Amino acid sequence: MPSDRLQRFHDRLALPLIAAPMFLVSGVELMVASCRNGVIGSFPTANCRSTEQLDAWFTEIGTRLRRHEDQTGRKVAPLCPNLIVHRSNARLAEDLAVLLRHGPEVVITSVGSPAQVLRPLHDAGALVLADVASIRHAERAAEAGADGLVLLTAGAGGQTGWLNPFAFVRAVRIFYDGIIVLAGGISDGYALHAAEVLGCDLAYMGTKFIATQESMADDRYKRMLVESSADDVLLTTAFTGLQTSMLRPSIVAAGLDPDDLPARGAIDIVKDIDIAARENRPKRWRDIWSAGHSASGVTEVLAVDDLVARTRAEYREAGPDHS
Repeated sequence: MPSDRLQRFHDRLALPLIAAPMFLVSGVELMVASCRNGVIGSFPTANCRSTEQLDAWFTEIGTRLRRHEDQTGRKVAPLCPNLIVHRSNARLAEDLAVLLRHGPEVVITSVGSPAQVLRPLHDAGALVLADVASIRHAERAAEAGADGLVLLTAGAGGQTGWLNPFAFVRAVRIFYDGIIVLAGGISDGYALHAAEVLGCDLAYMGTKFIATQESMADDRYKRMLVESSADDVLLTTAFTGLQTSMLRPSIVAAGLDPDDLPARGAIDIVKDIDIAARENRPKRWRDIWSAGHSASGVTEVLAVDDLVARTRAEYREAGPDHS
């Protein structure tokens, strides 16, 4: 660890792990804590209200991580912005310009082909990892020249994939020798080791990072994760039009019946609650929360330092050769 495909980060990763980019959850504090603990910290650029704020985030995170390196003598893991490349992202060009100014070492692209941003990001020296949820999407991203593929598999939180991770990884390894990142159900160091054995170079861990002291998630969200299990994760198209893993208790708290939700993509700002509470209607992501199947592994709210230390111990126990 890490694999030969990640040699440029050989002495900077404590684990072959990415703190997954999570909407309204991944922020400055989580990024700083992840990277200084040797975990690649990723965040959606959409978490910033403007390109000016995105620029400010890069500056603050970079300053704090450089200070940490100066004070401790220990190198930090890369910071990895997540860029939505779908045509609906009106800020794509502006956010890309900010990324290029700051020169991130790794970038994740989501919701579409990475082709349109590959050249400028490669020219800036970045590795580009593309989210994919099907074999065909993986083939297209590989053909476009992506350095890595993030395989969204069954069990990932938020907008998720549907393929079994064992089948998906092995099918992609037949035609692709680049970096593979497994997204979906990684709850501890044992699962992380298993992902490597399967043929992955890295894995996402998302749900457990939601329930950290440094995440931007509402404290009620964190407590709900601690009290929930995988049985409380509902796969539904009601909130985004795409298959999305959401927490049943948060749907109930919003005044909705998780077993009788409206049609595909019908809920944006939830409409079927008391009209008298119109101005305070719950919204997806802000009030109706997502989680992956690894929710069963969330038993307490931890500091990132403690979560990474625990995961490292599990990882070493799972594979005695992991140093």
